[in-house]
Amino acid sequence: MADVVTREPGYAFDNDAEHSREQHRCLAAAYDTATFARLAETGVGPGWRCLEIGSGGGSVAHWLAERVAPDGHVTATDLKPQHIAPRAGLTTLAHDVTKDPLPEGAYRLIVARLVLQHLPDKAAVLDKLVRSLVPGGVLHVEEFDTSYEPPLLAPDEESAGLYEKYCAAKAAVFRAAGGDPHWGRRVAASMRAAGLADIDVRPRIELRTAGSPGLQLQLNHTYSLRERLLAAGMTDAQLARVRELMRDPSFRAASSIIYTVQGRREAGEAVA
Repeated sequence: MADVVTREPGYAFDNDAEHSREQHRCLAAAYDTATFARLAETGVGPGWRCLEIGSGGGSVAHWLAERVAPDGHVTATDLKPQHIAPRAGLTTLAHDVTKDPLPEGAYRLIVARLVLQHLPDKAAVLDKLVRSLVPGGVLHVEEFDTSYEPPLLAPDEESAGLYEKYCAAKAAVFRAAGGDPHWGRRVAASMRAAGLADIDVRPRIELRTAGSPGLQLQLNHTYSLRERLLAAGMTDAQLARVRELMRDPSFRAASSIIYTVQGRREAGEAVA
């Protein structure tokens, strides 16, 4: 399916779009608990300077700002950061990490959750993020590998096949926008290639059920990505049926594989 979709370069999700707030709500509800637990393992605390790229709704940036208070500081960037609420110790910045500069040797912790897979030159961005770490600083990356997100229980084979078609169309949409929806499996190796040490990679899979944040996120995609999904070969009738399926209390699906990876800049490495 990806081979027939017209390329539409650029991030597939727009913070100005009608469904962006629901996107951010679902992301926070689905993934913040696990994200915060992993970030806490870095020891992030008072006085740290942190950076988050692709902050979206700002839930991670706000959690970090609470942790580093009163003397630390968090910079939260996004192409369109208008959904990030202001608070003490937090600076929001309209920033394109693929083009705009970052200070070097500035941050003890950098967070990139579900953003890098959408960028065309991931290696260059990783290099930029590594240079922005202080020696001994940590880069925290979370990404999906959507090659695995099968339906587990559906009313019938036709419904299961339609859900699989939706997942394939969504992956084609991300590829057409210049992303790599399977990149999660390559995050650890990419971070090592960028020069980071002590790579700690942890994959997990979650259950998607009606009303769960993970499946609500997929439901929201059927609206926010509608035009792109139609271009990828789905019809409005099929999208309507997929929405019914996602609201069916008996439906079960596995999530994508979610990779959380942390790596550390060598403590003795000089800032270029």
